[in-house]
Amino acid sequence: MTSYSFSNIIKFIIPSLLGLFLFLYPLPTEEGFTIPIAYLAGMLEGAIENYLSLIMMIVIILTAIFTISARLGGKSSFKRFPFLQQLFYTTWFWTITRFLAAVFAVMVYFQIGPEFVYNEDTGGMLLDSLLHTLFVTFLFAGLFLPFLTNFGLLEFFGGIMRNVMRPLFRLPGRASVDSLASWVGDATIGVLLTNKQYEEGYYTKREAAIISTTFSVVSITFTLVILQQVGLEHMFLPFYLTILIAGGIAAFIMPRIPPLSRMANTYIDGKERTDDEKIPESETAVTFGFKNALKRAEKETSLRTFFVDGGKNILDMWFGVTPVVMAFGTIAVMIAEYTPLFQWLGMPFVPILELMQIPFAHEASETLLIGFADMFLPAILITGVEAEITRFIIAALSVTQLIFMSEVGGLILGTKIPVSFRHLAIIFLIRTAITLPIITVIAHILF
Repeated sequence: MTSYSFSNIIKFIIPSLLGLFLFLYPLPTEEGFTIPIAYLAGMLEGAIENYLSLIMMIVIILTAIFTISARLGGKSSFKRFPFLQQLFYTTWFWTITRFLAAVFAVMVYFQIGPEFVYNEDTGGMLLDSLLHTLFVTFLFAGLFLPFLTNFGLLEFFGGIMRNVMRPLFRLPGRASVDSLASWVGDATIGVLLTNKQYEEGYYTKREAAIISTTFSVVSITFTLVILQQVGLEHMFLPFYLTILIAGGIAAFIMPRIPPLSRMANTYIDGKERTDDEKIPESETAVTFGFKNALKRAEKETSLRTFFVDGGKNILDMWFGVTPVVMAFGTIAVMIAEYTPLFQWLGMPFVPILELMQIPFAHEASETLLIGFADMFLPAILITGVEAEITRFIIAALSVTQLIFMSEVGGLILGTKIPVSFRHLAIIFLIRTAITLPIITVIAHILF
């Protein structure tokens, strides 16, 4: 059979191994473990750090200009370039969002207007820090993503992991790669991979929403940073095991309840879901996955296509996602920093925390919902609390809540994944309700 030819086997194995190495291999560094993609991104960020804020401001301004032009010019704008048309012709809501991002970027870069917009704790944190990381991460992750998606690796894992992912999390087996990319590497890479698969018709709306809001966990390295912030780095192993247990239980429950359970189980083109990973009786999981992998690898015949796909991934993230992160992230962090909104929202939780026998319940309550703005804020606010058990619970909760607007939430909103801001807020609250009791029980055992 043609699909089993030696050339197709090589075409599957070599790029897939390279993709696994780039996106999943735990690379030891002086600061802990990372993955090669993140290491390359870090090197580039260090080399051009002084120019990244300017570059990102220009990217966001260009996005706003092209989007407004496309909106005013109608759907025929960029008709000769379908990719650009899809990228820049959008709804008025996203047009205004991109314009607002450009305004914020200019204010932050030139430090004009109200200080609460551009200081280092609000817009400055976004433009001068987070967007630096996103720019270089999107560059390398977008360029090399076809190693994971175009040569059969996902089809191979789809066959092997189907009997695990489908009954536990109601997801196709190929989703296991997205999950690993987030847990070992970075949540942004997991979202990028999930969105790419959704756009290409491999995930339904429901599946893409489940993966992006349930498995896009921050990397192991960042959890260590959070733990160091609360002064409990000596407890990394029990801390991370707590996150795995609470996160795993949440991942089992979330797909079975609204809003995720009510999302359409149809593909991006509206077609009903098909079980393309159903294993024939004559096949084993390994042989079925291997056969599908070779079929996919056979389709790749051009190096040019590889780089074109990678380039589109990069532009899609740079122009489509970073403005959304800038707009929503800045607004969310400004609310967190300059209004008592999250403190007010946390007050009803005080009796619940006291019932759970969590020390300093009032201080802890103020951090419960502020993580929706930025994941690192709870760790910062709880640092001064004397009780180690309280710091442990809040730090672990901030990771398992998963959704935060300054990065993952903003990223999801900037992709084609059909999750709205309302969905993100509801999912954040439900994840808090599920994981807080689990973390608290484990914390009481540990302390």
